[in-house]
Amino acid sequence: MSLSRPSTAFDSLAVEESFFDRERSKLIDEISAGFEELLGHTNVLNRKLEEVYGVGKEFTTVAALWGKFRELIKEQQTELAQSADVGVPGTGSTNFTSSVANKNTS
Repeated sequence: MSLSRPSTAFDSLAVEESFFDRERSKLIDEISAGFEELLGHTNVLNRKLEEVYGVGKEFTTVAALWGKFRELIKEQQTELAQSADVGVPGTGSTNFTSSVANKNTS
């Protein structure tokens, strides 16, 4: 018995398929296989996107922490800039840079 061709015992009883019907069946099978492959790839893509989203969610707390750190540094720089007119302690002047500039010009 050959595996490449079905049994011919009932061939005389079966209605012979036309060329169009055979080609249509073949194309339908190819399209079905293509859709199954597409569905499989779509599922893989969906899982990968969920993984990426999960990794991104893990970094939200780290990003929030760095944002708070940045705001703290920004506040400290603003405070230092505002207190720059007071001068540097121990220099004896109200503005360290102006006293240095005055000594260099004298």
